[in-house]
Amino acid sequence: MTDETAAADGGLTAEEQDVIDEIDEENVDFLRLQFTDILGTVKNVSVPASQAEKAFTEGIYFDGSSIDGFVRIQESDMRLDPDPSTFAILPWRDDEEGATARLICDVIDTSTGEPFSGDPRGVLKSAIERANEMGYEVNMAPEPEFFLFEEDEDGRATTVTNDAGGYFDLAPKDLAGDVRRDIIYGLESMGFDIEASHHEVAQGQHEINFTYDDALSTADNVATFRAVVRAIAAEHDLHATFMPKPIARINGSGMHTHMSLFTTDGENAFHDGDDEFNLSDTAKSYLAGILEHAPAITAIADPTVNSYKRLVPGYEAPVYVAWSDRNRSALIRKPAARVPAASRIELRSPDPSCNPYLAFAAMIHAGLDGIERDLDCPEPVRENIYEFDEEKREEYGITTLPSNLGEAVAALEEDEVIQNALGDHVSEKFVEAKSQEFGEYIVEVSDWEIDRYLEKF
Repeated sequence: MTDETAAADGGLTAEEQDVIDEIDEENVDFLRLQFTDILGTVKNVSVPASQAEKAFTEGIYFDGSSIDGFVRIQESDMRLDPDPSTFAILPWRDDEEGATARLICDVIDTSTGEPFSGDPRGVLKSAIERANEMGYEVNMAPEPEFFLFEEDEDGRATTVTNDAGGYFDLAPKDLAGDVRRDIIYGLESMGFDIEASHHEVAQGQHEINFTYDDALSTADNVATFRAVVRAIAAEHDLHATFMPKPIARINGSGMHTHMSLFTTDGENAFHDGDDEFNLSDTAKSYLAGILEHAPAITAIADPTVNSYKRLVPGYEAPVYVAWSDRNRSALIRKPAARVPAASRIELRSPDPSCNPYLAFAAMIHAGLDGIERDLDCPEPVRENIYEFDEEKREEYGITTLPSNLGEAVAALEEDEVIQNALGDHVSEKFVEAKSQEFGEYIVEVSDWEIDRYLEKF
């Protein structure tokens, strides 16, 4: 019996049976069935491990009206279908009483039996399917940065960093080496292939890089990464945050995202050894698509009011819509590649507060739009754009990213390609939520304003 036949008969596929067997072998007591809402917050339903077979064959039902951006109360019944390939034992839950494991799920609309249009994982799957129809497999490799802060006596987060280290520093300045080590052990136990870890530029700021994978697996990994980092940091009495700019006037946290397309026969569609930049025409059109849709992508990839405190000149964050093969002042960089398979482009604007499923979907659709329309790629800018004045930027035709969340949402509302990438449901709910967030922000009065103006005027 094939896996497909087993599923049709209501039985277990071979991969699902392997999960059941591992649950028994590893003494797993509970399963966390995980999914994300539209804003990227990880949600989960916990069930006894004895319910694993039922979860695979029948799904687990939940109230979708309780999840931000999902459905109305009269449409509330939804189903979680766990993906057996995502089974992993949580490293911080393993004890003598048994382990806890997680399965990432797809969300099903029970009224139709079809994938729910508001499920971010489903949105990314649609983008991948579009790439597949064009003959491509999509690979992604993000570089999520985070801060580690001390907790106060009540266990609440502060903005006091636990070290005074800088870029690539060692102990005694970098005091978080043991924390990063434990995080890496935890990630590796869940199947991550870690490439490197190091202290970042700002005090208390860190980066752990994991190898590239297909776009869906990578988005799953980003969601997992954030959960593991937070949980293991807490074991060290530290608070890990992926907030883009938690401290003023120092570098913020980004999530630079490398991407490439491979053909069905395993060739890197972005590589051309005869090109000056080792980039194929396909890669250049994809790159041009990202540049054209960059303002709308920014709303998805930099989705908070705080994101735009990072996207300002002077702190190594990209704000200029251009690309380069030499420097990091441009929005897109073409990293050096030792072998053809490593040819890729790096979008430097995303931050780790984004919903990775939606951000990756927006990037993929933008790039594929560039390929379909055969867009011409502009010349790279090899000079330091940070040193350009406005006149020189105009001479080079360099525009800037939106300067705040309101501008980014407006750009999204004007970009049909990125709206279609999200789908009607997600696009509407996302714009609604982010417009409300920005509206609440602009009516607030900050401490900075009070300090500057209260006694002056």
